[in-house]
Amino acid sequence: MKRKSILLVLLCLLSVRTALAQVNMQVFYDFGSDRKYVTMTLEMFKADKWGNTYFFIDHDFNYKQHESDADNGVAPGGTYLEISRCLNFWQNTKLAPLSLQVEYDGGITRSYPINTAWLAGVDYFVHDQTYRNTLNLKALYKHIRKTDSKVPMQFTAVWTCKDFLGLKRLTFDGFADFWWEDKTIDDKEKHTIFISEPQLWYNVGDLFGCENLNVGTEIELSNNFGSKLGFKCRPCLGVKWVF
Repeated sequence: MKRKSILLVLLCLLSVRTALAQVNMQVFYDFGSDRKYVTMTLEMFKADKWGNTYFFIDHDFNYKQHESDADNGVAPGGTYLEISRCLNFWQNTKLAPLSLQVEYDGGITRSYPINTAWLAGVDYFVHDQTYRNTLNLKALYKHIRKTDSKVPMQFTAVWTCKDFLGLKRLTFDGFADFWWEDKTIDDKEKHTIFISEPQLWYNVGDLFGCENLNVGTEIELSNNFGSKLGFKCRPCLGVKWVF
């Protein structure tokens, strides 16, 4: 199941006092040899006086890959949700970059459920003077229901770079997750999982007065992720509309 492209896009200003919110929808075609289907992602980030809330929902339109005799090959074959809350009541102190985080992950595909996971830990926010380049580093305790783990932890990095490489309208963002999870893939035991989804977005709409429209690419880099053994590289092309 695909994960998000992260929406922390500079709105992670922990010093923000008024409510800020952004919602976007992304539609990607995945060219991975084991994918070749469309994924739609709805994503939201909102900052407030107590911290911020983030969630995304993925729909994979791959029903036919789960049911070979299915008449409708464009129906959703899987749905996945992540929602997290960062708590920060000390935004005017030297500890402002540090937040407490709680998170829920879970979903289902036509073939199998994705076990519920609960996470809790800390988030540390780093930025330049303009807030156009940001980095969030997270250390989280992770409990996956009915799943064993030698080290019940997840480490996450989330980044955003506006006007990447000095090119106006170009944004480079993404995330990387690493966690421990005992699982058997192709009769081989695996204990660590890695996934990263860097994205490049160009705000093409800004050229003709519609700054909501972006076109871009995402590349999923993963190791032992989902039901696949070893390293995988899955390129995607898509569009994003910022509401």
